[in-house]
Amino acid sequence: MTAKRVLLGITGGIAAYKSAELVRLLKKAGHEVRVVMTAGAEAFITPLTFQALSGEPVRTSLLDPEAEAGMGHIELAKWADQVVIAPATADFMARLAHGLADDLLTTVCCATDAPIAVAPAMNQAMWRNFRTQRNLALLSEDPQITIWGPDQGEQACGDTGPGRMLEPEQLVGRLEARQESPSGLLAGRRVVVTAGPTREPIDPVRYITNHSSGKMGYAIAAAAAAAGASVVLVSGPVSLAVPPGVDVRPVCTAQEMLEASSRAVDEGCDIFVATAAVADYRPEAFVSQKIKKSSDSMNLSLVRNPDTLATIAARTDAPFTVGFAAETRDVARYATDKMMRKKLKMIVANDVSVPGLGFSSDRNAVTVFWPEGTESIGPDSKQAIAARLVALIADHSSRIDQV
Repeated sequence: MTAKRVLLGITGGIAAYKSAELVRLLKKAGHEVRVVMTAGAEAFITPLTFQALSGEPVRTSLLDPEAEAGMGHIELAKWADQVVIAPATADFMARLAHGLADDLLTTVCCATDAPIAVAPAMNQAMWRNFRTQRNLALLSEDPQITIWGPDQGEQACGDTGPGRMLEPEQLVGRLEARQESPSGLLAGRRVVVTAGPTREPIDPVRYITNHSSGKMGYAIAAAAAAAGASVVLVSGPVSLAVPPGVDVRPVCTAQEMLEASSRAVDEGCDIFVATAAVADYRPEAFVSQKIKKSSDSMNLSLVRNPDTLATIAARTDAPFTVGFAAETRDVARYATDKMMRKKLKMIVANDVSVPGLGFSSDRNAVTVFWPEGTESIGPDSKQAIAARLVALIADHSSRIDQV
């Protein structure tokens, strides 16, 4: 990685003990590190620990007369190339989401132009709380802020679920992934991404769908936009914030997915990335009134849906087309077969039977196949995987352009 000046903010959670290892790893990677601690963080670990590891004085107070004689909070804000908040408590996320500047760390976040990465760490019930999720949505809409995590698993309180801070190695990996996708990597190129599930209506209140959350596709759209591309995102029904700078086109059914994707490609497309989990079948007939429960069983006749990915790949003016394969067994065999049958340039495969990865999760692990090779990525966050995928796609598509 290119050396960066990393400002690490530490807030008051038990995961603060992991931040010491994070500082060590950042220094080992060649970065300069300065640390800002909240009063709550000092209750879990001492500033002296971070001073010893970083080789820099640790700042803890906005009202420190000596440090603020030279407007220290502004100096810190200008010094940083990257701000990382790890751990970020529910309280800190709430204050950051609402623009408060009532201590040194929130003030620096308000004053800096550097990107801010937030690594949440809290009890699973606090993470799932409506107010925390509302604050998360606000932060996700901020183009300066990215959310790294949280992870799932056993927590200090004994609960199990989402809310664990990502491990220090994963956080450093996120920083590395961000640097692997420089702003000009896809400059001047037009990318169309499909994401999310489709819904195939049975009657006015029922439909057929799948477990896709759209998170992987949205992460790829965001990474492509950050790499300089003009991005159209054809999205099935999801509950996700639109990535900054992305033209989102909502659809519901597989037929609508095909039509919207075809229009987007007609408008000009260099790269087509199909992450959407499109329903293979739909009900043969839509019943205009709600079907009443009248017997112990019901027969539903299904017909084949159009294949958006194969249709785009078969065009005479086909863009560089990338498919996704969500499998539960024989992942490599099924993925490579799909790549060859549909004449794709690349396919990204993952095993959705692995707990905690894939559908609905913030994490994934994938294997990328192309005719001449393969690469495994993860387990890691979907944002980090998306950044690496964008770098791979940019590299391989540019090679074809040069042939």
